[in-house]
Amino acid sequence: MATVADIKSTSDDIPTAEELVDRARAMIPTLKERAKRCIAERDIPKETIAEMQEAGFFRILQPRRFGGYEMHPNVFFDVQKQLAQGCMSTGWMYGVLGCHPYELALFEEKAQQEVWGEDNSTLVSSTYQPVGKVTPVEGGFRLSGHWGFSTGSVHSDWVLLGAMIPPQEEGGPPDMRTFLLPRSDYTIDRDNWHVFGLQGTGSHDIIVDDVFVPEYRTHKASDGFACTNPGQEVNTAPLYSLPWAQLFTRSVSTACLGGLRAAVNAAMTIMESRISTNTGKASKADPILHAAIAKAHAQGLEMEMTLRATFDQMMEIAESGEALTMEQRALFAYNSSNVARRCAALIDDMVQLLGGRAIYTSSEIIQPWLDVSAARAHVANDPNNRTADVIGTQLGQAPTFTFV
Repeated sequence: MATVADIKSTSDDIPTAEELVDRARAMIPTLKERAKRCIAERDIPKETIAEMQEAGFFRILQPRRFGGYEMHPNVFFDVQKQLAQGCMSTGWMYGVLGCHPYELALFEEKAQQEVWGEDNSTLVSSTYQPVGKVTPVEGGFRLSGHWGFSTGSVHSDWVLLGAMIPPQEEGGPPDMRTFLLPRSDYTIDRDNWHVFGLQGTGSHDIIVDDVFVPEYRTHKASDGFACTNPGQEVNTAPLYSLPWAQLFTRSVSTACLGGLRAAVNAAMTIMESRISTNTGKASKADPILHAAIAKAHAQGLEMEMTLRATFDQMMEIAESGEALTMEQRALFAYNSSNVARRCAALIDDMVQLLGGRAIYTSSEIIQPWLDVSAARAHVANDPNNRTADVIGTQLGQAPTFTFV
């Protein structure tokens, strides 16, 4: 079986999309072997991070001027699906850390230089909960707070934190921003990530105690929404004209597609050899189980095709110099928000038909079942946040949920 080291680009230039996906596929057996360790340690092993760095995965959405590949988003998501098939915690962590080079490319150039100037392989974690306390001061802001759910924080030297800047005028709207901080400005609380699924993502807490963040190390949510980000002045490829929210929302739903693939494969393996001790019937002759597996397989492919077609359409529009309509943006975000719940329901349908063998923790279907179920908790994976805007934008109304 090929290893990541065997699958290298034939030139010193940027690897092809096929090479990158092949490298991710080659990691699946290793990721399966390390999955129990991920759960026990509540984090991704350092060697896995190193192998993904070597394979170039974190460069897919990074600007070329900083050693990145500036590739089509579908390459990024194809890699994520492969990794998640081996270990969904790894695929989830990759989706989050791997999309941050895209957001960093939207910051002012000075911020990009600070993160990547000396080491363009530097990783950045995040937690966008708007819970920080912000005080405007000359040249920037003082920031304090305690944030949860910072996936991959142990492996990162910088963090992106959400907070609201108080209105400048009484009765005015708050200014939602993302604040970029170096590792020296925050601490990580590693003792609180005890969850039933996605245990290996290392989504620890971030604590900040009254630090200065310069203005240029902030990213306005309004700029992300309007696609008027300061970083677009230097990162001029059509890729960086896409709405930031469209990249991020898919980064926290696409791992579920890899988890669903893993669950379908596990169900097939159990089905082939299982004979009920109570009825004496073979699962491989059970048409109801066949229907559940076929549905999961077919609908998983359907969701993957929708993902691919969505970003093909986005990139075609971006390359033409046009902008996505709000109706398109609302629909695309809605489609993404349904992925986790759909995958969870499909896996649940299979599990309940596989009998007692499926409920042991040693069963290969259990971990993806738990992981996909946990993924539903992310705010971006709640379609109830999106339904009103799908209808409203069709009626010509502005979206109410502006992370779109």
